This record gives sequence, structure tokens and C-alpha cells, in this order.
Amino acid sequence: MIYGERKVKAPIRWAMVGGGKGSQIGYIHRSAALRDHSFQLVAGAFDIDPERGRDFGAGLQVAPERCYADYQTLFAEEAKREDGIQAVSIATPNGTHFAISKAALEAGLHVVCEKPLCFTLAEAEELRALAERRQRMLCVTYGYAGHQLISQARAMIANGELGEIRMVHMQFAHGFHNEAVELANPSTQWRVDPRYAGPSYVLGDLATHPLYLSEVMLPELKIEKLLCARQSFVQSRAPLEDNAYVLMQYSGGVMGHLWASAVNAGSMHGQKIRVIGSRASLEWWDEQPNQLRFEIQGEPARILERGMGYLYPEALEDDRIGGGHPEGLFESWSNLYYRFALAMEACDAGEHDRVQALHIPGIEAGVAGVRWVENCVRSADQGAVWVDYR
Repeated sequence: MIYGERKVKAPIRWAMVGGGKGSQIGYIHRSAALRDHSFQLVAGAFDIDPERGRDFGAGLQVAPERCYADYQTLFAEEAKREDGIQAVSIATPNGTHFAISKAALEAGLHVVCEKPLCFTLAEAEELRALAERRQRMLCVTYGYAGHQLISQARAMIANGELGEIRMVHMQFAHGFHNEAVELANPSTQWRVDPRYAGPSYVLGDLATHPLYLSEVMLPELKIEKLLCARQSFVQSRAPLEDNAYVLMQYSGGVMGHLWASAVNAGSMHGQKIRVIGSRASLEWWDEQPNQLRFEIQGEPARILERGMGYLYPEALEDDRIGGGHPEGLFESWSNLYYRFALAMEACDAGEHDRVQALHIPGIEAGVAGVRWVENCVRSADQGAVWVDYR
């Protein structure tokens, strides 16, 4: 159970690039980082418009002289201060992630970056090599992974409660972009523009979330082949897809399926993962994140509830209130951010085993997501054919 005590020796001096007024995800970054006193927001380059960024920073109680016009100035000026920043979160459009992450690592900073980490596998591997060389953490905000019942699912699978794993079904299929809403919504426009979004829309923006959850639950599974078909039902979005289907063949004969869509009309969020074994199945749905459905063949379905004593200990560590009270996405992100802070502290101390034990979405998760999207695009662009995973 979390009671609000600070888990690191001292708050990490922290800045944001992006995440200013109008940002869809800036506030959840700040709320998560500041909630458990693990980080202290002391600087930022919050907006592409410097004056607007300074005004926004002032509203966050950030000193005016530490609200910078751009990330280059932020990193350079903070490096001159004895109390300069130690970490930065990047909450900007996809096309900027690689350059900002690279500059932050070169400045000796720990990094928390929105997904996707970058556009190409070559860029991702360059960031991984740089993070290793500079001995800095590069974390990725797969924000749903902080829900406690994801840990419960991982433990149940590891302990054989499902039997031999046969199939993994994943989806993230909402309906909010069933029409060209981007024409009237600037915060959506960049998501369907290849110059800013990269080689995909829903594959990179949505699908990598349940994909990462599958990697948390089933860390031993390795993709061998995949087939991807993608569509642009709103024609103005082409060549980027607003709907995609991916079939995956894993090692050991396990099969996977992932549906990603922004045009699933009527669906609120539609992110689910179902793991099917020879004895039983389990299913988690992000619209009911406090429940995990467990179905044993021939028996009534069980609904496991967050916060209850029958769960595995690792599923109870991050509870912030007792069972029966709903926790949500802000709690999930907070659970990730305090672990990011612990990982940064351990990294600074050279305690790499401690970093590994935290099970956070780090650089390997970021590289894996970029690799998966790149393989999906390669398959789709060849006419939806099976391709060896590389």
C-alpha cells in the first residue's frame, strides 16, 4: 500500500519539454510525477511559443527565468546551475522525440519520453547505445502498465494458472476519430500527418499500448513472424492508417492478434487484452481497470478485484486505497513515475540490478515498440504478407 511517503532520498529536479496549455497529456505527466514527492518541477520549455510557455510556467510556480524558449536553451542553461535539472519529460509530437531525447541524454539527463520513442529502429538503437554509454535512464510512458492487475495477470501466468499459453488477443479500438475530426482539432492534426506522426497512426499511437501489456504479462514470448493489414477509412489520412489488423506467430507456436482502430464508432476506448491458455483464460479491459476476468474451462467466471487479499503480493504493492474504491489512469501513471524515480536514483548509484527489479517500461520497451511498428508497416506495404520479424 502506498501512503504518500517519498520513496527516493531527495526529489529529482525535473523539467518538461512540451506539455503546456492545450496539451492532451501534459497534466497527467505533472500529476503523476509530483504526486509521491519523487520529482520537483523546476524548469521547462512548455510551448513552441516562448511567451505562452512562460505564462504557463508561471501558473505552475516555475521561476520565470527557468521557463525557456526551447529545449536547447533549457538544457544548456540548466547545465550551468548547481541546482540544475536532473531529468526531463518529453511531451511533444512524435517527430521531435528522437532529437530531444538525444540532446537530453547528451546533456547527462535522465529522460521520460512519450511513445513512440522515435520513427525508425536505427534511431531507437542509437538512443539505446547513447543511454547505455551515458548511464542514464530512458523511460517510456506506457501509462496503462501501472495498473495493479497487470501485475496480477503476470503472476498468474508465471505460476501456471492458465496452463500452456496458446493465444493472445489484444485491441485498442476507440471511435472518436470516425470522422475527420482533425480538421477542427489542432491537437489531433499532427497525429495523422506523416511529417509529425511518422510511418503510422494507430499502430504507433494505440497498438503499442496493449502490445507492451502483453510483453509485461508474457515476458518470455518472442515474435517470429507477423502479418499486418492497415486501412485509411477516412481517406484524407492516407497513407497513415486509422484501422489495422495484425496477426503474430510467437515462439513455441503461440498465436497473437491485435486490432487497432480510431474508427470503431460507438466505442469509448476499447483497449483489452485476453490471454488464453490450455486450462483457463484471463482478460483485462482498461475501462474497468480494477477488475481482472479469470475464466477456468467448465467453471463459472471469476472477477478478481483490485485491492483484495486473495491477490498476489505484487498486485497489492501499489494500492493507494482499499479494495472497492476505484483507482484509475492517474494512479497508474503515478505508479510508473515513482518507479521511474527509483530507477533514476538506482542508476545514479550504479545499482543496475535494482533498476531491473522495478519492471518499468525503459529503453528496451521503447526499442521494441518501434521495431514492432516498423515490421507492421513493412508487411502492410508489401500487400499484407507474412514477414519474418527482424
